[in-house]
Amino acid sequence: MNNPSSRRYSNVTVLMGGWSSEREVSLVSGAACAEALRKAGYDVTELDVTRDIATALKDLRPQVAFNALHGPWGEDGCVQGLLEILEIPYTHSGVLASSLAMDKEKAKHVFRAVGLPCADSVVVRRKDSLTQNTIDPPYVIKPINEGSSVGVYLVRAGDNLPPPNFDSTDESEDDLVMVEEFIPGRELTVAVIGDRALTVTEIHQDASFYDYHSKYAPGGSQHTLPAALPDKVVQDALQISLDAHNALGCRGVTRSDFRYDDTGGAAGRLILLELNTQPGMTPTSLVPEQAAHAGMTFPELVQWITEDASCSR
Repeated sequence: MNNPSSRRYSNVTVLMGGWSSEREVSLVSGAACAEALRKAGYDVTELDVTRDIATALKDLRPQVAFNALHGPWGEDGCVQGLLEILEIPYTHSGVLASSLAMDKEKAKHVFRAVGLPCADSVVVRRKDSLTQNTIDPPYVIKPINEGSSVGVYLVRAGDNLPPPNFDSTDESEDDLVMVEEFIPGRELTVAVIGDRALTVTEIHQDASFYDYHSKYAPGGSQHTLPAALPDKVVQDALQISLDAHNALGCRGVTRSDFRYDDTGGAAGRLILLELNTQPGMTPTSLVPEQAAHAGMTFPELVQWITEDASCSR
């Protein structure tokens, strides 16, 4: 993987930071990827993205952009479209796939169309979700276009509204949110690299669901890989992850998240929750962990992602 003669690129700009609610996570991901790229022999510039990104990129003139941004503007097709205009190859998925994956409900429309199992959900105005139960609890309230479990709330049967951890300053009351049935059971995830689904990780955490703290705080969660699951569940999770990746038209690396409800015994119920086109690359992130399990070091993983970059929408 680290043979310079096999590379298309030598000069890389890592896009990181930005101004979304996931800025801090992006800065950590970006710094880790920049360090790994330097170890792999690349000439690396780290760019803390501002709204003047077009001017900065014109000045830097990188051969390729490693997109380590998370959240709106960096992960939803916006910066991808700008990079297309500037004709700078970039990592991860293109404009359409990024936009679809970031909108959780529209992604579900695509997943359902190809027969993938999804949780029941409705999209409502935020203020309506906080005054009445739009579906029977327990359910989860999610922003339709955020990642890292930002702004996600679990409403149990008998809970008062709004949820006890609701912050009224988070967003406008008129924002749309997705109200999704809560799937009990086990939290699973699968990384896809190119045309290969790696393995299934089971995530254990103290919280009721895999929230922001569980994802990024040291000790916030524990991971078992490969997950101790029936063979059929493993194979189904791997295949569904590939199918979801292909259905949205993704490229590069993605990560699909699942719930496996085996609380009723028998075969259980495997449900695809969402697909992330730009998974976290922090020290506690799941994709680097799965890649390492498959025999790929972190610099090798980051190099693979870089060399896969293109201007393909």
